[in-house]
Amino acid sequence: MLKDKLPAELSPKIVLGFDFGLKNIGVAVGQSITATATPIATLKAQDGAPQWLQIQTLIDEWRPAILLVGLPIHMDGKEQAMTQAARRFGNRLNGRFNVPVQWVDERLTSYEAENRMSDVKYSAHTAKLSIDSLSAQLIVEQWFEQQKKPYKND
Repeated sequence: MLKDKLPAELSPKIVLGFDFGLKNIGVAVGQSITATATPIATLKAQDGAPQWLQIQTLIDEWRPAILLVGLPIHMDGKEQAMTQAARRFGNRLNGRFNVPVQWVDERLTSYEAENRMSDVKYSAHTAKLSIDSLSAQLIVEQWFEQQKKPYKND
């Protein structure tokens, strides 16, 4: 059976990705079988405090194995004030929902999300989505790519 031969990190799983912001938190769901993600929501936040009940609803619906939180890092690799806020958010996710959290460097995800929004092939699909939820999708997709790297040359 193929599943038995996969490393544990690549066994089928559902993940939820979060693009944390002080006013909006983008959310995407991904599944490891195809290593794809779909933007699903943009949650409102007040000074970085999310509506935890909305997150609980998403976790109950999707039952993720892992929660991914994008870390905003400067292009030179240095952390910024938002990096610490995103870490606090991820730590709170883990504490409230007891689901493992992993961090994903989110450099350029907002830029790429804006490019996708302006791309004709995405325009109809993304009309009801936000930059935040598309950024969350990119965070999840990037995480899947990172999971495959050690196994590419095998």
